[in-house]
Amino acid sequence: MAVTAGQVATLRAFLVRDFDRYERLYEQLDPAAARSGYTALIAAAFVEAVERRFSADSTDAAVVEFVAAARARFDESGDRIAPQAAERMIRAVHTDEEINDLDTKTVVGTEVILLTAMVADEGLDDVAIDELLAKARKLADEWTN
Repeated sequence: MAVTAGQVATLRAFLVRDFDRYERLYEQLDPAAARSGYTALIAAAFVEAVERRFSADSTDAAVVEFVAAARARFDESGDRIAPQAAERMIRAVHTDEEINDLDTKTVVGTEVILLTAMVADEGLDDVAIDELLAKARKLADEWTN
């Protein structure tokens, strides 16, 4: 199932921190399509952002430092991001590290928070966010078709 414009708009609203718009758009998403298309879009945007932020040569220390900083800013309760899972997910983009043991809720929740942190760190403007989401949509469509 292809990623829809509504799914892209929903993720975009979240990334630009327009949470009122995000809530409205998210409520309009078809639940079945959201399970495949929207989660694929989140995963693809996460991959795109990781590839922009880290290289295959990035050190474990750089990954650990980023995850710690993201947790400090976006996980005040300390229960939304499992640091080891987050670090593994980032490394898995550039390596053959397996993350199949992580449950979907952990993966999607972690991807959203880390993606938000990477977008915020880069200070992406509207055009750059649209470019990131266009690449992510294309990648997600490849995965789901």
